[in-house]
Amino acid sequence: MNKKIDGNPSIDTHLMLDQQFCFALYSANLALNKVYRKLLAKLNLTYPQYLVMLVLWERDEVMVSEIGDRLFLDSATLTPLLKRLEIAGLLGRYRSAVDERQVIIRLSERGRALRETARSVPEEIFCATGCGIEQLNEMKRQLETLRAQLAQR
Repeated sequence: MNKKIDGNPSIDTHLMLDQQFCFALYSANLALNKVYRKLLAKLNLTYPQYLVMLVLWERDEVMVSEIGDRLFLDSATLTPLLKRLEIAGLLGRYRSAVDERQVIIRLSERGRALRETARSVPEEIFCATGCGIEQLNEMKRQLETLRAQLAQR
């Protein structure tokens, strides 16, 4: 049953902005990205570019489709990101010798070296949250569960 505000039957509490789960998630994401923007400026990376680099620092020489799968991005979104990172000299794109339809992404020396500069980013983000490690791990787990449930719809 919807609560009415100040006796006004036209205002439903479930339609108020501050009652929306999606807005809490969206606005938290905006705040987090603002912190990331400052930290990533020293790396000369945007947040989506940083995510691509994280995938490549984890495992180099990855197919474009694998990066897309890891980041939940389609090729139309991913391709321009990869092109900008290639122009910046952080990676190279190569056709697979086994299947020319597949493009392999490989870090350049500069891209590998940037990893060292990026080492401080996770800790700085952790400090910026003001949360404990257990609290962040629990939120992360809950968000991963939410993502999986929403992906099924």
